[in-house]
Amino acid sequence: MNFLKQNHKYESDHTLFIKQLKEKNPQIEAGQQFGRSLLWDQPSRTLDEQERVRTSSVKQQAYVYQNKV
Repeated sequence: MNFLKQNHKYESDHTLFIKQLKEKNPQIEAGQQFGRSLLWDQPSRTLDEQERVRTSSVKQQAYVYQNKV
């Protein structure tokens, strides 16, 4: 484990590249957060909306590639 203690300041080429890129373009971080919010930060649903989504969903068959006979 001496290897980890000796090289605790090591940064890979990829890490250095990302750091330099963010220094040159500080708006990248804000753009990443905006993109994340578009995909993941969904507004909360009311109980009525939750019930509507639950009742309107169609149940999927167990094995989707098999035709019903």
